[in-house]
Amino acid sequence: MTFQTDHVDPSGEAQAGDIFSAAIEATEVPLGHVKKVIHGGAEVAIYNVEGCFYATQDQCTHGLASLSDGFLIAEFIECPLHQGMFDVRTGEATAAPCNTSLKTYKTSLKDGVIFLARSTGE
Repeated sequence: MTFQTDHVDPSGEAQAGDIFSAAIEATEVPLGHVKKVIHGGAEVAIYNVEGCFYATQDQCTHGLASLSDGFLIAEFIECPLHQGMFDVRTGEATAAPCNTSLKTYKTSLKDGVIFLARSTGE
């Protein structure tokens, strides 16, 4: 299931032309947890932070570790390998040894399903 936005969301989240495709049922990502999915051939971590869903690349930018195996502490994911941290809302690296930001994905919740966006140019 996919859909395409035809307007710009005032919050700046969805942009005209964004194409969203279904990733996972929202019930599969409980509050305060993270879950790995495959989306468009990429491993993506989906986080539930206080009922809001965020998505980033699953692989840590510092080492070969899956962030979905890490620890979600409020809006920060701690890498299970070297305990570096990232803000899941922005992808920003917030604790050493991580210093390169994560790729982020726009999310949308529709009918109990979490959708991830990919730009029409991707």
